[in-house]
Amino acid sequence: MFRHLWVRFPRDVDPVELPALLSDGLPAPLPDPVMAPVSTARRLRGPFTAAGQLALVLAPGASGALLERHQIELLSVAPELRGELSAPRETLTSLAIPAERTRFYAGVRTERLGHGLVEFVHARLRELDLGPRSLVVRTVDADQTDLEFLAALVRRTDPALLTVVVCDSGTDPGAPLTSVLSEHADEIAMTIGPPAALQLDRLAAATRYVEGDCTVDWPELVDAYLGLPAATRSELHDHRADALDALGEKAPTLGAVAFHREHGSDPNGTGLAALEKALNHCLNMGFYHATIDISLRGRALVDPVASFNTWWVFTTKMTTSLMMLRRADEAEIIYEELIAATESPRGHMQASYARAMIYTRHRDRRDHLRAKGLIKQAIAFSRLLADDSDTSVFNTVFHQNGLALVEMHLGNLEEALRLVTEGAAWLDRTIAPGTHALHRSVLVHNRSQLLTKLGRTEEALACLDQVIATDPNHPDYYIDRGNLLHALGRDDEALADYDTAIRIGPPFPEAQYNRAELLIEHDEIDAALAVLDYVLELDPDMVDAMVNRAGIHLDRGDLNAARADAEHGLTVDPDNTHLHVVTAQVLAETGDRTAAMAAFDRALKLDHDLVGALTGRAALEHEAGDHAAALSDLDRAVLLAPDDPAVRFNRAMVHEAAAHWGNALADLLVAAESAPDDEDITSALDRCRTAVSA
Repeated sequence: MFRHLWVRFPRDVDPVELPALLSDGLPAPLPDPVMAPVSTARRLRGPFTAAGQLALVLAPGASGALLERHQIELLSVAPELRGELSAPRETLTSLAIPAERTRFYAGVRTERLGHGLVEFVHARLRELDLGPRSLVVRTVDADQTDLEFLAALVRRTDPALLTVVVCDSGTDPGAPLTSVLSEHADEIAMTIGPPAALQLDRLAAATRYVEGDCTVDWPELVDAYLGLPAATRSELHDHRADALDALGEKAPTLGAVAFHREHGSDPNGTGLAALEKALNHCLNMGFYHATIDISLRGRALVDPVASFNTWWVFTTKMTTSLMMLRRADEAEIIYEELIAATESPRGHMQASYARAMIYTRHRDRRDHLRAKGLIKQAIAFSRLLADDSDTSVFNTVFHQNGLALVEMHLGNLEEALRLVTEGAAWLDRTIAPGTHALHRSVLVHNRSQLLTKLGRTEEALACLDQVIATDPNHPDYYIDRGNLLHALGRDDEALADYDTAIRIGPPFPEAQYNRAELLIEHDEIDAALAVLDYVLELDPDMVDAMVNRAGIHLDRGDLNAARADAEHGLTVDPDNTHLHVVTAQVLAETGDRTAAMAAFDRALKLDHDLVGALTGRAALEHEAGDHAAALSDLDRAVLLAPDDPAVRFNRAMVHEAAAHWGNALADLLVAAESAPDDEDITSALDRCRTAVSA
């Protein structure tokens, strides 16, 4: 039986050692390798170091349809593949020049890219049809992107297709990979001796260390490197950076090139330039953990007084990344440092705007009034700097859009709509068409969201049509339009938009979940269940998907599956009322009335207006003969859902049991209006009419 493996070595190992070490130390031979052992060391290729190397091996020769489906993931992890693909799907976000970049990718985008690459690997291996294969990965100094990718690969991959062997040097790789390995891989502690002695002089050993990009920390190599004069070490780094630059490949500039320039003979010149180049790419791609790492390294080289502008660049891109990763408290501390370091009105303007966004969008405990004060500060600074330039106009519109967000959060929807509408009109009136295309689309999208909240759905739909026409490869817009079309009852079009969002972007649990809900509403339960299974494969902790899947299992009588979803969901969200109701219903079906009643009570303590819990508890009370308690719960349920035929029918049954024939008949007549073809309601109506007329 195939199993993924987690091999723990007592020392650092060179990837070239791994085939022999594993051959000698594993209890059974591995399937043939899909490629040579690969390292995650971010000093090599930066983000997606291991994933990118795997993509470079598997993508050449893949079918056009497969490459087209996964082009975003492939180009994100291995930009060298651009020549393998036809014209890539660009968005206004990906095309925006740095000066016009006002929107950044969501913090979860790298997880989605990782899942997309996992699906590419599966499809490509099946396309090759070579039988079982193995992949050996050495985890050391990995960027978060590789940890996310490997976690998804191990969790989602059948070991009979690809056995993943994760090797470390005794240090846990890090979340989320460690927990996935604990559950899905066999852990093996490997006993090995020290590396073979190298017959190299000090300079040769140090050169080998640097040419390996300082990723294999054998004592003999590290000691030789540290034993050289600083100038000699810098020269080795210069030579290595020059050699890598000569290859003309993008990915090494994010890892090895920036590292070697940083440690070369000109760290404050070519070093900072290389770091800033890597910084800009990583921020624009949504590689936020890498952006933070590079920012810290850049800040360490810069004197904030002598080179304030450069220090500002590394610092503000770090704060942006922290906010996108929901680490707002850390970002705010750095902004306090920023505003204490400058008297520049422009600097204070930018910091005020960013801190406003922290308080209205990024903090767990938000303070919209404080955010409004901060955004007003940004606007005040903007007016101090105002002139007739396009930049000045754009700054004013940009800050008004931020103020609109705050006003929306404060409930002032009309004012928010006015700010967004006026801003868009001002841009169109004063700035040449074709400039700031991204922010123009953002304003139209924001207008659609506000119109939706105001109930002006047709106008909101027109805005979404406009923004999709402008930015047709941005999947989020299709999800928003699908939601709006569903609200308008145009479900076929809504489903088509969800399908488009799924097709043009990396795996997107939210789009799939919305699609599943629509299928449930149309009673396409088998299809909905398949989609929910996939959603929970992508995100095993998505509670809403667990609620819906548990409900389907419960309706089909699969109590074990329903219980499993409820139990897992409650470990993620212990106060989820719907999962407590599922638990109660499972317990009731298995005859544990006491525990079922406790679960219903728990749900109603959390939400005393939860209709499902009221009707469920009433059913238990009715079975126990406590008609008064059952009617009390059902009376409240009817107040909350007066037109629900099931609630009316349930109360009618209790009235009938208590011989309240008139009350039972009244409930059944209401139920019959909503469900005229329900045989249970029709039969009960006949009984009650007979009893009333007797």
